[in-house]
Amino acid sequence: MIDLTGFAHTPFARRPDADVETLMAEVAAEAIADAGLEPADIDAVVVGHFGVGMVKQGFVAGLSANLLPGLRMTPAVRVENACASGSAAVHQGALAIRAGTARRVLVIGVEVMSQLSTRDVGNALLRASYYKDEAETPAGFAGMFGVIADRYAERFGDPRDAMARIASKNHDNAAHNPLAQYRNPLSVEFCATESEKNPRVVGRLLRTDCSPISDGAAALVLCDSDAHDGSRPFVRLRATAQANDIMPTSQRDMSELAGARVAWQRLLDSAKLTLDDLDSVEVHDCFTIAELMMYEAIGLTPPGGGHRALEEGWVHAGGKLPVNLSGGLKTKGHPIGATGVSMHVISAWMLLGRFRADVLPDARFAGILNMGGASVANYGSILERVQ
Repeated sequence: MIDLTGFAHTPFARRPDADVETLMAEVAAEAIADAGLEPADIDAVVVGHFGVGMVKQGFVAGLSANLLPGLRMTPAVRVENACASGSAAVHQGALAIRAGTARRVLVIGVEVMSQLSTRDVGNALLRASYYKDEAETPAGFAGMFGVIADRYAERFGDPRDAMARIASKNHDNAAHNPLAQYRNPLSVEFCATESEKNPRVVGRLLRTDCSPISDGAAALVLCDSDAHDGSRPFVRLRATAQANDIMPTSQRDMSELAGARVAWQRLLDSAKLTLDDLDSVEVHDCFTIAELMMYEAIGLTPPGGGHRALEEGWVHAGGKLPVNLSGGLKTKGHPIGATGVSMHVISAWMLLGRFRADVLPDARFAGILNMGGASVANYGSILERVQ
């Protein structure tokens, strides 16, 4: 069994002066201390980082040995799976423990994006698409999800109202998250209306439908259940699952997120749980259309019925399955390599009563569904509060 025993999370924001190494050192020290460990107790370090030219420093795993005294000579590796790089790092750390090559693993997710212009960030993110066919997509990666929104509309009807409801919900949630990039509540009407303050980005996507350019880091410590004494609060990694779909969107039905659906079903099967057992879920909402389609991928509604989860209040705080109580990528922020680790940290804090305890006072299970690319690399985790 694998437990999460220490946690750290910087605020997410646009910080053009941010430095990858400094962010990594900050969260590494905090997570190790939170686990009640010393750096020398760590057997391996796994770093989630997208990179792709957003900063000049490459080979970020090479920075780990110099982050803290005691980490020198500790094996370290960087993993990359587009916007799921952080969850890929968590799963890689878990694999090391399951394989018996490590008992305690430090997982770090980090990204610095705002040193580039908005246009250049969009072009960098397009490297997570099928570049042969999709490199010229207008408006960069946002343009890809604009097309996805169009495909959804062609099959099920215009999702604009549901997208605006998601944006407003996540702004409301972020108002309760001191680490979130945007903490200002916005009405559904504002999010649904094109205006000078909410301009159209591409297709059906307004600014309020898009996650921001963000800088930040998060970290956690994974331990074999025999490698800690249980005297400090921890949560268990109940199950993990992954599914990779084909990259070219032209070869898939993009009115649904098939890879996310398969990963989620594998996850529930592995955990021996149903959707009704979960107390909260953090899903990948790089764009509001993605969250809407995630409702359907996890089986909360049938295909095309995601709007009902919003209209009935199921996914709101206090609903039967709150989704993205953190504010999601949309308002918490989306520093690519940090996102998946952030989703695990925030979910663990919910279970431990360290975040949104007023909404989830007795939560036991939290789900995470993080995707890289247009639902190409799909990672799911379920965390469990241990009595």
